[in-house]
Amino acid sequence: MHAHQTLVTAIYEVAYLTGSFETRSGKKTSFYIDKYRFSSDPTILARIAERIAALLPNPSTYDRIAAPELGAVSIATAVSLLVKKPFIIVRKSDKAYGTQRSIEGVYTENERVVMIEDVITTGGAVLNACAILQNNRLTPIHIVAVINREEGAIESIQTAGYSIDSVVSANDLHEIARQV
Repeated sequence: MHAHQTLVTAIYEVAYLTGSFETRSGKKTSFYIDKYRFSSDPTILARIAERIAALLPNPSTYDRIAAPELGAVSIATAVSLLVKKPFIIVRKSDKAYGTQRSIEGVYTENERVVMIEDVITTGGAVLNACAILQNNRLTPIHIVAVINREEGAIESIQTAGYSIDSVVSANDLHEIARQV
């Protein structure tokens, strides 16, 4: 079995759920991809990190990796270890205690950043994270998502001026569901 298909199958087996669900954007859906089920499995996480590493731009074109809290943090950690680039965590909002930062980790203004996201649906969450990076004088240069639900995120992200890749599409997972 091809490496991509092996990864798709592994994600399907642990994280593809059917039923009645609501996405982050409020849309009703008959399937859900539970990111914590694939991102907490060390074998699947390692495969995802390898695939993301292959999709990253030339290492000389970016300084660090970023991930929005919470779901993509383990994925960014795995990629960071693999490609030997530091990473930062982008909070949904400034924390109200401690350092009160919107970005956790060490960085320097004007650095170029690759954003890692777990699941994209409309692109709203990752675009918000990119805006936070820009507000902190960091430059997002590329986005890589593990799962593209194929509900408009790619178009929204490209319209906002970012390049994007995804590892697995919803259609990849639906193909397996049709065969089961």
